[in-house]
Amino acid sequence: MPVLAPPADRSQDARIGAPAWREEVQAMARTAHILTDRCGQEAVTLWQPKDTVLDPNLAHHLGRAAYIQPWRFRVEMLKGGGTEEKPPPGEGVTLWKGKVKLPAWYARLPLPLHRQACALQTAEMVHSHARGARLTAARLGRAQQQINGRVRQLLRQREVTDHRLSEVRKGLLINQQSVKLRGYRPKSEKVPDKADSMLTWEKEELKSMKRKMERDMEKSEVLLKTLASCRDTLAFCFKERLQAVDLMNQPLDKVLEQAGRHSWVNLSRAPTPRTQGQKTPPPDPVGTYTPALVPTKTPLTISRLLVESKDTLVEMAKNEADVGKQHLQISDRVSASLAQKARETLELKERLNMTLGLMRGTIHRCAKYSQEMHTTCGLIKGPLWKGHLETGEKLNRPLVRMYQRHVGTQLPEAARLAQGTDKVQRHITHVEKNLDELLATHKSLTWGLNCKNVGLEVDHSVVRLRLRQRHPRVCYEQAQRLVKHWDPSSPPPPRSKSSADP
Repeated sequence: MPVLAPPADRSQDARIGAPAWREEVQAMARTAHILTDRCGQEAVTLWQPKDTVLDPNLAHHLGRAAYIQPWRFRVEMLKGGGTEEKPPPGEGVTLWKGKVKLPAWYARLPLPLHRQACALQTAEMVHSHARGARLTAARLGRAQQQINGRVRQLLRQREVTDHRLSEVRKGLLINQQSVKLRGYRPKSEKVPDKADSMLTWEKEELKSMKRKMERDMEKSEVLLKTLASCRDTLAFCFKERLQAVDLMNQPLDKVLEQAGRHSWVNLSRAPTPRTQGQKTPPPDPVGTYTPALVPTKTPLTISRLLVESKDTLVEMAKNEADVGKQHLQISDRVSASLAQKARETLELKERLNMTLGLMRGTIHRCAKYSQEMHTTCGLIKGPLWKGHLETGEKLNRPLVRMYQRHVGTQLPEAARLAQGTDKVQRHITHVEKNLDELLATHKSLTWGLNCKNVGLEVDHSVVRLRLRQRHPRVCYEQAQRLVKHWDPSSPPPPRSKSSADP
């Protein structure tokens, strides 16, 4: 190979060219070198971030080694004493063979595939929006199903509560009928007692339960209207979101499963253990979950609305069970008090009946004794006409006339007969007076016994009425047709044959 000899040192005087010409060429070379370095540096800077530029104060190989050092794998110690190489954290491309993780570089100028990249980005945005719309539609559909389920539960509970309210109203009607039927009792049996107090207490308690059930019905009606309005809003938004996903052939339930959500509000059911539910995204005016999806007709969100409806259902069910139990207990207590009053009336009736029997025997004996006293008085007075002279009881018989002529021979027969007749007459008057009193008392007891019979029949009828009317198969209209508006002081008018029941 030829060997280049170092240029010989030439003195300034040996140069032929002019110095100005030489300096001009050197200046042009320096300018070209500076321009080359600057353009190369700017070209490199356009393809990598600013902080990746090498330090000009370091050598090229040292600066490159320092620059690449953060990209290399890191060696970590394990608990067992071994080592493990792991790539550094962050974004980038991992080269497992070279054990280097290159960071992501961001170009500052459009690349040659800029148009294709923009088209792909636009398609990705469109697909992302479509997927978000599909997920939102699936969530709205699931929320609509939950609202429909809660509406059905509320309607069923309203039916149960309305049935219980009709039972309470029927109880009030039975109470009114009981009071009216007890108005059939005679005046002597209308003395206020504990049975009347129990009927009044039952009326107040039933009115209180009726107001309570009516408040529950009003509250459930307002909540039902709110749920229906929310359901209509969800249905409109659901149909609107479905317009963006008509061409996507995938079930909405599968979309929720892929998104890790089996419920929009995650309240009505427990989350699936295989997937972890995500929170409802915040409203975004330019996203798929717009503020229009948030129910604006009510101050409550759907989750709070479902929680409130669940609490209302629990409260209504509890009130219905409590009212049913309390109503049954009150009805049993009132029926027991009326039955006890009927038993007491029966005892008094039996006592009056025994008293009437004893008095009837006394009246017969007194009447017989009075008749015997009248016969005795007639026998004492003697015969009434001459055909009875053979009895020898006349004071004008010959023996009495013979010895009655003188004063000293006055016979005591006439005086004693007069005294005996007067005494017998007084006894007869006293017996007749006692007999009149016995007859008047007997009449009064008979009237009292009849009143007791009527009161006993009325109380028994009221108890039977209450037991028959509170049967679940007897509705409110049937109980209402039983007793019409009538005056308790007068008996009800007789029914005609045409209006009589078959």
